[in-house]
Amino acid sequence: MDANRRVIAVCGHEAGYGAALHDLAETGPTVVRDGRALFRTVTALARRGEEACVVPMTLGRDPELVADTARTLRALPPAARARTLLTEPFGTAQHLTAWLRAAAGRAPGTAALLVTAPAGDPFEDAELYRVASLVRRYGGHELVEVAFAGGDPGPAEGVRRCQLLGAREVVLLPAAFARPPLPDVPGARITDGGPLLSPAALARVLAERVADARRHRAEHGDDGIAAGLTAADHHGHAHTHPPGEGHPHGHGHGHPHGAVHTHPHPHPHVHGAGRVIRSTA
Repeated sequence: MDANRRVIAVCGHEAGYGAALHDLAETGPTVVRDGRALFRTVTALARRGEEACVVPMTLGRDPELVADTARTLRALPPAARARTLLTEPFGTAQHLTAWLRAAAGRAPGTAALLVTAPAGDPFEDAELYRVASLVRRYGGHELVEVAFAGGDPGPAEGVRRCQLLGAREVVLLPAAFARPPLPDVPGARITDGGPLLSPAALARVLAERVADARRHRAEHGDDGIAAGLTAADHHGHAHTHPPGEGHPHGHGHGHPHGAVHTHPHPHPHVHGAGRVIRSTA
């Protein structure tokens, strides 16, 4: 990595505000939480003449992290902003679906899957139910449930729900950067499904986001900040349509490698930040 270029992984609740990426920080990228910590880090790098390439570490459930990061970078002094790039988010909901499907493929076919992630706002949590539904629809497991660390249902309740539905084994699949601790549920056979991404895969995706952002600026003169500001525009109540009302605006569809290109009707849609990102399994 160029000594005058620094990759900054900015973290929200999906990454435990940085705690879940401790090992990543040891391999080179600077791991910070959003807000003041990000602002101080980027301005300090600029004073030393270094370029900052900032990657929002969301798996697709937290578009507010992308928008908040863009707002922080927009507030930088001009000299610091000139040395700063904002990449596309680390992952999208499509990436998360593909990564979970790959993890599900390593679990016994007779087990129930419990997709587990840190609790977010109601819309983030609803998105995880949608992702889990796609994992079940296009996978080989009959039972796929959802649980939230710090939310409702919690992992223990999720395991009990799987038991009530007849599961003899429950495999926990993390839809997060950290693996959840196995809950203590009497009589339950609970298995750790492993990390969502291996350290090597995580580093590879991060490097691709950075390379794409640098190439985009070289070709279009765009630092990514303006696009990032709009990332959460359709997150939450603002994008709720009354019954029977259509969608007058178009939607782009990105599909991870291996995803089935099938849409229920009306089909789910995902809004990106303005550039196409490559899917990495």
